[in-house]
Amino acid sequence: MLEIIQSIIDHVNTFLWSYVLIIVLVGLGLYYTVKTNFVQFRLLPEMFRVIGDKRSFDASGKKGTSSFQAFAISAASRVGTGNMAGVASAVALGGPGALFWMWLIALLGAASGFVESTLAQLYKEKDSNQYRGGPAYYIEKGMKKRWLGIVFAITITFTYGLVFNSVQSNTISLAFEGQFQIDPVWIAIVLATLVAVIIFGGLKSIANVSQIIVPFMAIIYIVLALIILIMNIPAIPDMFALIFANAFGIEQVAGGGFGAAIMMGIKRGLFSNEAGMGAAPNAAATAEVSHPVKQGLVQALGVFFDTILVCTATGFVILTAGGFAGSEDDGIQITQSAFTQSLGDWAGIFIAIAIFLFAFSSILGNYYYGENNIAYIRDTKIGLFIYRIAVLAMVIFGTLASFDMVWSLADVTMALLALINLYAITILFNKANILLKDYVKQRKQGKDPVFYKDTLDDQTGIECWDREFHKNQ
Repeated sequence: MLEIIQSIIDHVNTFLWSYVLIIVLVGLGLYYTVKTNFVQFRLLPEMFRVIGDKRSFDASGKKGTSSFQAFAISAASRVGTGNMAGVASAVALGGPGALFWMWLIALLGAASGFVESTLAQLYKEKDSNQYRGGPAYYIEKGMKKRWLGIVFAITITFTYGLVFNSVQSNTISLAFEGQFQIDPVWIAIVLATLVAVIIFGGLKSIANVSQIIVPFMAIIYIVLALIILIMNIPAIPDMFALIFANAFGIEQVAGGGFGAAIMMGIKRGLFSNEAGMGAAPNAAATAEVSHPVKQGLVQALGVFFDTILVCTATGFVILTAGGFAGSEDDGIQITQSAFTQSLGDWAGIFIAIAIFLFAFSSILGNYYYGENNIAYIRDTKIGLFIYRIAVLAMVIFGTLASFDMVWSLADVTMALLALINLYAITILFNKANILLKDYVKQRKQGKDPVFYKDTLDDQTGIECWDREFHKNQ
């Protein structure tokens, strides 16, 4: 039965990723990039400035979620299994050229990330002690299609809260089973217990835990990767040549490797940085900022941080180690092997601990996306309780399921999620572009930009951003 399900999922994946997603993701990424006058590149310095924005108040005027905390929540989901296990599987199955296509989807996808998070801020709404928002909200308020908002909310809750969390727990299980020979059943029990303690604590506990864990573990991981690269400096030019030759080489085209490199690079790049998938906007909407564009810039920076820094670090270490092609290891075990080869056995232990921290923080970020969208559909304590139990069940399922099963299911659900969100932000793109022009104009005047909704001719569905709103900030 499982083999039949796996076969069906694989066929759906082949269709979606070979004929639909690649064209849509690259095409719309180019469209947003050109129409925003290359916002992800020309405003890169501004991204670093706004991430430290101290203006942080909730809907009642009390101290609330800051730009950096909102960045940390989305980074908790972005930085994780995709950076370590996803990159490894991309290189193993798609060849070194997959890294190039991963870079491309990040560079173009940063524009998509900017648009979706700016819209999330524009259409956010007040909650009791914070703000909520995201694609479901801007679909309903901006497009006036609540039914589609509900479809999106259900899809993202299933994708992130359940399927993606099974991927995270599966990676933790593989890493610890391979390194310490720990029975997956024990891993499932411990992991489910830890997740339960955190998710029943609410959003603020997620923000606080993520803010501490994510930067710390990412810095150490990148430093170790840089040490390995410094140890292999003579091989770096050849490594770059290998990546580009594999991405465009005639030999790869003739042998079918060209298509595999593109598909795996874009698949795993999207899983890792989430640009255009509609996940990060849920976190972006919670931030207290003076202008929606600020969170658009912060989340675009998150795409670069995830793929250009962390994914590249992993890919380079794997390439310097070699031996990835035809490996019998799955995902994270390839990365563990590469670090161990360069730094010794202790590195394998470090990777096991690091992936636990990365994946655990991702589970927390993923959980919040589902909680946010359940509240959108119907804010009930019973519904939230059932969702939390389902999250714990999928965490347990992931530790016991096969590598191929959880990743294949994740590919299908994120493809469907991305298609819905990209349709919505394309329809609403002009509003995001108007906000961008307003922001740039104010910055040229030397101001710290402040947005008022009367800047827009059509203010339908915009609850915040009037004069009264800014008095609380």
